[in-house]
Amino acid sequence: MSDDSEECSCPEPEAGIPAWVMTFADLMSLLMCFFVLLLSFSEMDALKFKRLAGSLSEAFGVQAQIKANDIPKGTSIIAQEFSPGKPEPTPINEVRQSTMQDSLNTLAVECSEDYQDEAEGKLSKEAALAELTDQIEELIRETQEDAMSIALSLADQIAGGAIEVETRGRDIIIRIKEQGSFPSGSDELNYAFIPIVTRISATLLGKKGNISIEGHTDDRPISTARFKSNWSLSSARASTVAHHLFEETRLDQNRFTVSGFSSNRPLVNNDTPENRSKNRRVEIVVHQGMGETVTQQLEVLKAEDRGAFDHLKQRYNLMPDEVF
Repeated sequence: MSDDSEECSCPEPEAGIPAWVMTFADLMSLLMCFFVLLLSFSEMDALKFKRLAGSLSEAFGVQAQIKANDIPKGTSIIAQEFSPGKPEPTPINEVRQSTMQDSLNTLAVECSEDYQDEAEGKLSKEAALAELTDQIEELIRETQEDAMSIALSLADQIAGGAIEVETRGRDIIIRIKEQGSFPSGSDELNYAFIPIVTRISATLLGKKGNISIEGHTDDRPISTARFKSNWSLSSARASTVAHHLFEETRLDQNRFTVSGFSSNRPLVNNDTPENRSKNRRVEIVVHQGMGETVTQQLEVLKAEDRGAFDHLKQRYNLMPDEVF
């Protein structure tokens, strides 16, 4: 029997791609992803990268003055973070490493003279403002420490509600409340309150600063044979407190001023009897001031940057006599 007449016993192949091809393709894809990840995790050869960069170095704003085959030793945060895609202009003109000093750890940055002068002036102003702020805060801390020592000395009187002690900027305020201090409409200090004023005079020894004694009343008008108005009453009560303070002969009377403000500086609104009682008071204010150096710096700041000056004045409760 001839070969042509013999019938092939092999089964005919099925139409289409065999099923194993899909599994093979998936395996190849996974292998490719694996090697891509290995490549992404690998470290870049800095020398090869520099050779490939070529003329792109100028586009990034860095002109190297060292040999192309050498690994650059200097680094610069500006050069590292610089990107041509940023829309804002950069004031840096040149970032370069000199071949004479190739062992330096940083790159030299050369700026235009105008920008350099402006930057130095801005930095100097910011440094001066920061230094001035630190000096003011240090002075205020000293005032708070003095106020704390006064409050500790008068702890019993404060607990009894006779006086209050607080700070306002560089001022220490010892507030004598009306409770038990003066009879209504009178400037005669109650006998039981005299030891309290004596105690206050002892706490003022050693505390630097000028001292003002200020009398205050509520808004109800007064008109008697002795006091024609609240002005007279507030001034008379302040004078009475001053005379009792001066019984401590070691106090320098040249540091003191006495004044009356009538009802013009209330603590709270005069709308209830309790509030009126709070407004009837005598305040002993220790003005410690800012010192000559800080005062001069504040005057310069006020002339050059009124906004920064007003911010400091509001933040630290600076009074006009502490500034001018």
